[in-house]
Amino acid sequence: MTTKRPGDLGFNDLSSMDREVIKSALRQGATRREVMGYLMASGATIAAAGTIVTGAQDALAMTPKKGGQIRFAWDLHGPSDTLDPILFTSSLDYGRGRLNYNNLTRFREDLTVGPELATEWEANADVTEWTFKLRKGVEFHDGSKFTADDVVYSMKRHLGKESLSKAKVLVATVKDWVKVDDFTVKAVMEEPNAELPIILGTFHFKIVKNGTTDFSAPTGTGPYITKEFKPGVRSVHDRNDNYWNTDHEGPYVEQFEAFGITDNVARVNALLSGDIQMMAQLDPKALKQIEDSPNAEVFAVPSGAYPTISCMLDKEPGNNPDFVMGLKHLQRRDRVLKVIQKGIGAIGNDQPVGPAYGADWCKAANDPVAFPYDPDKAKSLLKKSGITGAELHVAEVSPGMTDMCLMLQRECTKVGFNLQIKKVPNDGYWGAVWMKQPMNVSSWNMRPSANIMMTLAYKSDAPWNETQWKNERFDKLLAMARAELDASKRAEMNCEAQKLCAEGSGSLISTHRAYIDAKSPKVKGFPRVPIAAFGGMEWPEFIWLDA
Repeated sequence: MTTKRPGDLGFNDLSSMDREVIKSALRQGATRREVMGYLMASGATIAAAGTIVTGAQDALAMTPKKGGQIRFAWDLHGPSDTLDPILFTSSLDYGRGRLNYNNLTRFREDLTVGPELATEWEANADVTEWTFKLRKGVEFHDGSKFTADDVVYSMKRHLGKESLSKAKVLVATVKDWVKVDDFTVKAVMEEPNAELPIILGTFHFKIVKNGTTDFSAPTGTGPYITKEFKPGVRSVHDRNDNYWNTDHEGPYVEQFEAFGITDNVARVNALLSGDIQMMAQLDPKALKQIEDSPNAEVFAVPSGAYPTISCMLDKEPGNNPDFVMGLKHLQRRDRVLKVIQKGIGAIGNDQPVGPAYGADWCKAANDPVAFPYDPDKAKSLLKKSGITGAELHVAEVSPGMTDMCLMLQRECTKVGFNLQIKKVPNDGYWGAVWMKQPMNVSSWNMRPSANIMMTLAYKSDAPWNETQWKNERFDKLLAMARAELDASKRAEMNCEAQKLCAEGSGSLISTHRAYIDAKSPKVKGFPRVPIAAFGGMEWPEFIWLDA
């Protein structure tokens, strides 16, 4: 301990050595009075000693602790739940994936990517080859060694027409993955792609063990080992004490249990009662209830996520452009944002890229809104379509989704159009209803770039092209932007693509929204990556329980 007089300095003003001495004393059982006496003997005033000890106690309280169990509940689950990364669909899948596996790259809070199972990477001059150096000394949960063979196998599962990958459209231009040596791999592409390292940090590009075909109990390299998995019921994950990441002392929590509670009210009540410690997708109507409780707190991250009503253009009535355009002019975008989302988010303009995307967002495509609320124009378009009624299948796949659809129904009634709302269960929605019924709803997570977002949701051959919109110019713009290193030129391409999407697709996107989840105040340490619930699902090895 130094003998300088601290005066009015606080705990954080002291040297790191002084701070550690004080924390060590408190950790070993010294009382507040004893530590204050020691500080005063070194020259501190009573007030300064009290401030320093309070700061030390606060610092100790924020020191990650090991142990405990966390139960977390999501808003959707069902028989299509999976541990196969190429088939992930829901946020629950993404969370389980992050518990069990690792990617080559990992997202930071600013959506740049850093190393994970790859330690470094570089492209050739024309960005048609990427070489990845792999981390050494990593073991799978069964004790086998991680090598280039595992990467090549995992990545090739996304390639080719026969691939079942939900994200294969993002790597459709990758011709092959080649093993250079045991800890080096190379991606060889048919055309340039400057975003490949970013793509490989997204949810579906987890690394599985070479040759894995059974995903009922797969082995990974992640911070937790899956001990039980029953689709539509629950999963249980135990801490991997042999985890490779020594940059911090995690993973901290002893065990996670993951399952779905599809009813919003029941999910909130489970959190308030302490039955669960984390819940996804807080309904904005319950914000005050959470804020007023000592047992819960809101966890919100600004984002470009969005709820959408989808009119499938390959089926009636969505194949009638006048019908779709009529509905676009009946959206009360401002009221959805103000009333349903409680002002948390941004106005949408029927395309998936919002202000949260920064330079990727095209202001010209959104300001002013191309499809303002205009009931007279909507009435004329719907009459021209010759369609007098339609049925919209609705599940609460996003907070306020049902209310948003009911609002559109009321606007349809005002202009003499009969929009029937058929409410369906959340359980099994993605497998049984989405992209099967002519009009349905969905909820999209933000992606790390506009190109990735638009490619996943709107490229002609994308498995998740939910409105079945096809536009050759749009597809060409996506490819051109991936190959363009000049930011200003890439922005022009993004802007044109967003305009085409807004004007041509069958999506009704009133707003973009923040991620609003809730948790116990005892759960701490969340990263804040804005691409999915609970900080982009980057939490498993970092969060801890302050028992």
